[in-house]
Amino acid sequence: MKKKQVLVACGAGIATSTIVNGAIEEMAKEHQLKVDLVQIKITEVGGYVDTADLLVTTAMTKKEYPFPVINARSFLTGIGTDDTKQKILEELKR
Repeated sequence: MKKKQVLVACGAGIATSTIVNGAIEEMAKEHQLKVDLVQIKITEVGGYVDTADLLVTTAMTKKEYPFPVINARSFLTGIGTDDTKQKILEELKR
């Protein structure tokens, strides 16, 4: 299985994306998946449209991208985190 490039984005690319980044890193290790995590601002996503396999974001976005976009605000609220993790894991295993 090839290494997947996962964009982890929030408004500033610092605080909330760090939380989500850590969770994805942990899941990837646990399931022995190869990922290239790129922590960015939501405004920087456009620069990765040719290389990214997945966008996981805590920010709002209405743009369409050629890869799946998973809303990860559940990591901030604590509500629905398991469902979000499952969605991320399914995309990483594709």
